[in-house]
Amino acid sequence: MWTDVMTGEFLGTTFMILLGGGVVANAMLRGTKGAGSSWLMINAGWGFAVMVGVLVSTSTGSPYGDLNPAVTIAKYLLGVHTDELKVARMMLAELLGCFMGAVLVWAAYYPHWEVTRDPLRKRAVFCTDSAVANKAANVISEAIATVVLIFAIGSMVDSALVTDQALPYLIGVLVWAIGLSLGGPTGNAMNPARDLAPRIAHWVLPIAGKGSSGWQYAWVPIAGPLLGAVLAAALRRVFL
Repeated sequence: MWTDVMTGEFLGTTFMILLGGGVVANAMLRGTKGAGSSWLMINAGWGFAVMVGVLVSTSTGSPYGDLNPAVTIAKYLLGVHTDELKVARMMLAELLGCFMGAVLVWAAYYPHWEVTRDPLRKRAVFCTDSAVANKAANVISEAIATVVLIFAIGSMVDSALVTDQALPYLIGVLVWAIGLSLGGPTGNAMNPARDLAPRIAHWVLPIAGKGSSGWQYAWVPIAGPLLGAVLAAALRRVFL
């Protein structure tokens, strides 16, 4: 059964990936107006993408705006979400929304896939990869970034200085900051759905010269954020 919460999570993640993947496409693909743009622009775009995703999600049916199975699981471990079926439905909606957002990025930049020769630049629009191949270190890097994300969001929610109205904007700034500070090793997915669903889209879409979808790495941005979710929940229970 599809619920209003699922609608909000689906639409929020769709907008998040459309804008987040879109800024990477603008920077990576040949012949775009933003071709060759900086890491700063990509991280700013992702921060704004998450901000918009939270706003869309919370205005279209979800009171949570999780957008991220790692966040949803951390909230379950902390007792914010108590219904296992609702948690499963939310994570399904987040995956579907991330897939839809990736398809829309592909459509928005349709002429640029064929003229871009490097398959790794094309894949980077959809999913993450390591700067240095060391999967154990890559998992740790993803876990650390996810702990910062979840712990800091929880601190914002608990802070008397932060209103509900300000929260989406501060989450966007937080994502921007994490990307600038901790995104170097892996591109910090921090979100299993954000990486897995667009990677599936890359795999199934008819992208000219796309090359491999990098499945040998795909488990890292799933395992790292899930580990980070468990650690963040544990740290919040210990210190708060």
